Amino acid sequence: MNTIPPDPISELSDDPKILKQMLRDMTLRLQEKDDRIEQLLQRLDLLLRRTFGHRAEAIDTRQLRLAFAEILTEPASSLAVEEPAQRAVREAFGPESKPEERRKNSKGHGRGRLPGHLTRERLEIVLSEAERCCPECGTVRDKIGEETTEQLDYVPASLIVRQFVRFKYACRTCAAEVVIAPVPAQPIERGLPGPGLLAQVVGSKFADHCPLYRQSGILERHGVRISPSTLGDWIRESAHLLFPLVREMKTVILGSLVLGADDTPVPVLDRGRDHTRLGRLWAYVGDDEHPYTVYEYSPDRGGRWPQAFLREFKGYLQADAFPGFDALYRVDPTSGTARVVEVGCMAHARRKFHDAQGSDELRSLIALAFIRLLYKVEDEARGLDPPARKALRQEKSREWLDHFKIWLEAQRAEVLPKSPIGEAVRYALEQWTALTRYLDDGHLEIDNNRTERALRAVAIGRNNWTFAGSDEGGERAAILYSVIQSAKRHGLDPFAYLRDVLQRVWTQPQNRIRELLPDQWKPTMTS
Repeated sequence: MNTIPPDPISELSDDPKILKQMLRDMTLRLQEKDDRIEQLLQRLDLLLRRTFGHRAEAIDTRQLRLAFAEILTEPASSLAVEEPAQRAVREAFGPESKPEERRKNSKGHGRGRLPGHLTRERLEIVLSEAERCCPECGTVRDKIGEETTEQLDYVPASLIVRQFVRFKYACRTCAAEVVIAPVPAQPIERGLPGPGLLAQVVGSKFADHCPLYRQSGILERHGVRISPSTLGDWIRESAHLLFPLVREMKTVILGSLVLGADDTPVPVLDRGRDHTRLGRLWAYVGDDEHPYTVYEYSPDRGGRWPQAFLREFKGYLQADAFPGFDALYRVDPTSGTARVVEVGCMAHARRKFHDAQGSDELRSLIALAFIRLLYKVEDEARGLDPPARKALRQEKSREWLDHFKIWLEAQRAEVLPKSPIGEAVRYALEQWTALTRYLDDGHLEIDNNRTERALRAVAIGRNNWTFAGSDEGGERAAILYSVIQSAKRHGLDPFAYLRDVLQRVWTQPQNRIRELLPDQWKPTMTS
């Protein structure tokens, strides 16, 4: 038997006040749904642009000049933009530089000279006697000089078998006492790989991002079968050998005046699940007087991990607005000061405005204009000593920051709080003290890009080896990334550095371990 559904109209009240209230409630719910749909569409647009579009945050100034044509050409623009914002746009995206200035600032093109340390193989090209005959008189022409043309070629890497031949000695008289020289000390006792092969395997994975299964295939092409699991054992032993070096690096960087910190996710294989879970790799970048980059692995993103790592640190910490750092910034009620002072990252703030262009282009670009002017001042400050940098920032950056803050506060009252531009404005204002702290100390940078660059190597590697095999694998990766990235920071060849250090570190006295740190390392003559 079919039942007729009740008529919703008949159930409505006849009271006009109740009907008006219901209408208001319905309108409010519909508006909330519309706002939610708009927010989700904006997130989808951002996701699509990040997935399929250009990831760089560079702005096409030619396009901006079209967008801001009225502001750029008319001092008193009719656009509803405050005068400081108009001035920021004109100065940030004003007339293009002259062609001769662009040529002066360009790096130029063309092939450079090949490095002198490369081995030269001389191939002499000689004319035959018939070709050397003079067409005028028939005399054979003499050599009067030479012209050299260089070509860069490649000789494939090769494996060698190093044989340790130990002679036995016996007493001719009694033939009882036999003596033989001991096997030279090796990084892995009774292991197959020499220090050069260990350095190659470690460097290939953590400097060149080549997974172990690919390395196994490369070795097989040389006629040597070594399974990826065996290569993994070598990685484990290498990390164990290099751990004292990283422990010393950590001790050193905690003495920095300014320390950069950031983290990135790392998928970790979990045997108890049918999918990976996310661990984290944290990068801590010491300042120029403590020039090492140390990574630490954690199985999650809890604040206890950076808090434990930085337990002994005193100074400026430059990082994003991760709440896990907040406990470090608390003021000591006894001294009235904080042990760790927060320094923000303007690049994080800029990224939020960059991502908001799809929903509110005008406001986003005005904010980017203010930030662009701040970075122009930083270009001028590059190479100056800390007092001079501070003075320049106080002279040029402070005024723009004051205008920027006034503009941000005005926008906060006009934009939707949960919209991309609203979140960008809120982030900048909530982080304002940390974002502007660089004005007061020339040792500080405007952003934390140096630490983000340190994590780029992890991000590239993650796209190749895809996941860590376990939490222990994540810890080993942190050790090896620390050694390799610190070596690269000093312009060292990771292979040469690792080959020598792996041979020496396990016999090096603990009180002399600093001699093997990248900036103090001196290779042995036999390496």
